[in-house]
Amino acid sequence: MFKKELDRRRLGGYYLNMFKSDAAPKTTKKSQRTAQKILAAALDLFRTKGFDQATMRDVAAAAGVAIGAAYYYYPSKDAIVLAFYERACAEMRPRIEAALETARGALDDRLEALVRAKLEYFAPYRGVLRALLKNGADPAHPLSPFAENNKAIRDVDIATFGRALEMSGVRVPKDLAPHMPGVLWMFQMGVIFFWITDDSEGQRRTTKLLALGVKIVSTLLKIAGLPLTRPLRRVVVELIETVESA
Repeated sequence: MFKKELDRRRLGGYYLNMFKSDAAPKTTKKSQRTAQKILAAALDLFRTKGFDQATMRDVAAAAGVAIGAAYYYYPSKDAIVLAFYERACAEMRPRIEAALETARGALDDRLEALVRAKLEYFAPYRGVLRALLKNGADPAHPLSPFAENNKAIRDVDIATFGRALEMSGVRVPKDLAPHMPGVLWMFQMGVIFFWITDDSEGQRRTTKLLALGVKIVSTLLKIAGLPLTRPLRRVVVELIETVESA
């Protein structure tokens, strides 16, 4: 289902899950290795030189391929980053599933394990994400996690939080239930943003932020089920719907 959904997403004729353009022949092991070499060289270049400063010519030189070959596999720097996003989403799936399965029953434990699995995966690419931060923060930019062209990946990610809620056995009020996976996804994005900019040793402030944040979220959900909170929930739901419709 995940692969089929990603198949529908394109960027200027570029299939994110194929690492090739519409006109390219069928993928071979050699072409896959070349595409991965270009991707790895580009990510390292974005980390050291900056995304805006790096050019496709720089990427080709760093990968040891002709400029035409670089464009053959990736028509733009944006296409390279989007391929990185898709690869990350696919490679993290088993990590996330393992984290959800091994975490204890409480929601805060599962949420912490889920987000930590992502931080551990992205740790080698923290510098890359920092270089992409300016573009990633703009919802109108195609490289933003909030952009329309990244909806397929975002939906898969949001569904993971729905699964965490189900596995934890949390009774979410009916008016909040449709919104909670997306709210938890936004919470995760806030933690990741903080982690990218956290210069404390070993990002220890992020570790503390995540541990406290999941406890607050879990506690608020428990309180939200109380009858006395119904008027407040209506306001919260209206607030969420306002944000979602923006």
